[in-house]
Amino acid sequence: MTHPNNMKSTRNHVKSFLLVVLSSMLGALAIKIFIENGNLFPGGFAGISVLIQRLSLRYYDIVIPFGVLYLALNIYPTILVYHFVGKWFTRYSILQIVLVSLFVEIIPEIVITNDILLIAVFGGIFSGLAASLSLMANASGGGTDFIALYISHKTNTQSWNYILAGNAVILGIAGLLFGWEIALYSIIFQFVSTTIVSNLYQRYKLMSIRMFTAYPDELTAAILSQTRHGITKIWGEGGYSKKEVCMLYMVVNTYEVNQVVSIAQSVDEKVFIDISKTEKVIGNYYRKPLD
Repeated sequence: MTHPNNMKSTRNHVKSFLLVVLSSMLGALAIKIFIENGNLFPGGFAGISVLIQRLSLRYYDIVIPFGVLYLALNIYPTILVYHFVGKWFTRYSILQIVLVSLFVEIIPEIVITNDILLIAVFGGIFSGLAASLSLMANASGGGTDFIALYISHKTNTQSWNYILAGNAVILGIAGLLFGWEIALYSIIFQFVSTTIVSNLYQRYKLMSIRMFTAYPDELTAAILSQTRHGITKIWGEGGYSKKEVCMLYMVVNTYEVNQVVSIAQSVDEKVFIDISKTEKVIGNYYRKPLD
C-alpha cells in the first residue's frame, strides 16, 4: 500500500511540474509577444541577455540565441541557491530556465498590437504572472529571482524593490545605447511585473496575530499541532467584564493566517482576533523550507 505521505509528495511534485511548465510558457510568450515586438528590456538576467543580444547584433552583426545567454548567466546563481535555499527548489528552477530558453527559441514572434504602452503594461502582466506561478511552484525564473529569494530567506523581508532598483541600472545602459523612450517604457513593464509578483507571492509577507481567549491552553495546543510558530501568552483583565483574559500573540506568514484563524475559532467560538501586518522579524522565526 502506498504511504499517504508519499502520495502527497507525488501530488505536490506533479503540481509543481505543471506550474513550472505553465510559467515557462507565459514567460516565453511575454518575450515573444511583447518584449521583442516593443523592443523592451525585461528585468534581471533576461534583460541582460536581451541587452547583450542587441549589442552583439548592432556592433558585430552576430546573432546570439537568447537561450544560450540566459542559461550561461544563470550558472552561478543556481549554485548559490542550491547550497543555501533548497535542492528541489533549485531543480525546478533549472527546469524553468531550460524551458523558457527552449520556448523562446521555438515560438515564433507574435504581433497583437503596436501600441507601446499596451505592450509595456500587458507584457508586465504576463511576466509578473509567469514569475508568480513559478514561485508558487517552489521554483523561480533564476537570475535575480534567485538573488532576491536568497536575500529574503536570510533577512525575513521582501527584496523585490531592491531588484527593481538593480534593474534600473540595466535600463540606464539600455537608454544610453538604444534611446530613452524604450528605456522608460521598459520601466513601466518592469514596475507592473514586480508589483504583480509582490502582491501575489505571500511567502515572505508576515502578519501578527493577537487572539484574546478564555481557553489559552486548549487554543495553543490546537495551533501548535498544525504549525511550528511560537506563541506568547500575555495575561490581562477585561475592561468591561473585569474577568481574567489571555492574549495569545504569534507571527505567521500571510498564507498561514486563515489556517490559524480557523483553528482558533474551532476551539473558542467567542475568541477575539486582531491581525496586522509585520514589516520584519528579528530573531528565531521558523520558515517552512522551500523543499
